Amino acid sequence: MIKYIALYKSPADPEAFDKAYFETHKPLIDKVPGLIRQEIAKIQRVFVPGMLGETQPYLVAELYFESKDAMKAAFASPEWQASGANLTEIGGMELVSMFSAEVVE
Repeated sequence: MIKYIALYKSPADPEAFDKAYFETHKPLIDKVPGLIRQEIAKIQRVFVPGMLGETQPYLVAELYFESKDAMKAAFASPEWQASGANLTEIGGMELVSMFSAEVVE
């Protein structure tokens, strides 16, 4: 299994970001083919500050896929492309770092 992780820093207007993210972006992600599950969490506390410099993390989204190939196929889908366009529209691309990680245990 592999997961795609999106780590968002604090937006200037958290209420507006949440509204746009949960009302427009997440519904597009929900439609991505091959997505097994997703977890979205708001950061409550940073226990060891400084790793991210002055950046304060705000939200983390984890999207799980069966394999690297399934994730690659998802990335090529129109649904994924639409979600990326939407993220740009709502200002999320300026806030996010993205990673993939193999689930090893």
